[in-house]
Amino acid sequence: MISPDDTAYVTNLVKASGTSFYHGMKILPPARRDAMYAIYAFCRVVDDIADEEGRDFTSKQSELEAWRQRIAALYERAEADSPITRTLLSAIQDYQVRREDFIAIIDGMEMDAGEPIIAPSLAELDLYCDRVASAVGRLSVRVFGDASPAADEVAHALGRGLQLTNILRDVAEDAERGRIYLPGEFLAAEGVTTDPARILTAPALPQVCTRVAEMAEQNFTRANNAMALCNTKAMRPAQMMEASYRPLLDILRRRNFDYAKGRVSLPKWKKLMLAARLLAG
Repeated sequence: MISPDDTAYVTNLVKASGTSFYHGMKILPPARRDAMYAIYAFCRVVDDIADEEGRDFTSKQSELEAWRQRIAALYERAEADSPITRTLLSAIQDYQVRREDFIAIIDGMEMDAGEPIIAPSLAELDLYCDRVASAVGRLSVRVFGDASPAADEVAHALGRGLQLTNILRDVAEDAERGRIYLPGEFLAAEGVTTDPARILTAPALPQVCTRVAEMAEQNFTRANNAMALCNTKAMRPAQMMEASYRPLLDILRRRNFDYAKGRVSLPKWKKLMLAARLLAG
C-alpha cells in the first residue's frame, strides 16, 4: 500500500514537470495512474541526471549506477528508500513490470550523458529509441492492463514513432546543444553536414527529415495494427499518446521542416478534443 505522502510526492513531481502526461494519465483508475506517475518520476529523475549541464560523465555514470542498484534492490529484496522507489515497488508488485525495462531506460540515459550524440547510425538510433521510449512503453502497457505479446509490439512500435517525432520536433533545440539525432546514413545520402552549428541551413535537411518522418509513420501504423489485437480499454492511454504526437508530423511537413518558424505543438483545444473522442469511443 502506497502512503499518501509518497503518492503526493510523485504526483507533484509529475505535475511540476509541466507536461501533458499529468493530465493524460488521469483517465486511468487511481492505482494505475499512481503507478504511471511513479514510472514517469523515475524517468524524469534519471533523465535529469543525464542532461545536467556542467557535470562530467563519470559523476553522471555514478548516479545512474546508483539507480541500477536501487532497481536491483526493489526486485531482489523489495527494499525501497524514497517516495519514488516505494511507489515503484508497488507498481512492480501489482503489475509485474519488468526489471530489464527499467535498466534499459537507465542505459538510454547513459547514452545521452556522455559525449553529445551526433549523426548516429540507424542501428544506434534504433537502440536509443528502444531504450528511452519503447522500454517506457513496455512498462506502461502492463500498468494499462495488457501484458500480451501484442501489447509489447505496441510498445516497440509506438515508442519508436513517438521518439522519432520528438527528434524531428526538436532538431533546432538539439542543434543548439551540439546534438544531431538524425541518422548518419540519411545525412550522408543527402549531403547534409553533421556540424550542429550549420545543419539548420543545410538545403537538403528537409529531405532527411522527410525520411525520418516516414520511419515514424511506419511505426505508428505498426502500433495501430498491434493495438487491434489488444485489450481496447487498456490501449486508450496509448491511443491518446499517438493522437497527441502523430499530427505534429503533418505540421512539420507543411512547414517543409523549416525550423526558423519555431517549435511545433498541438493546440490545447485539439488535444482536449482528441482525448474526448477517445474516451467516448
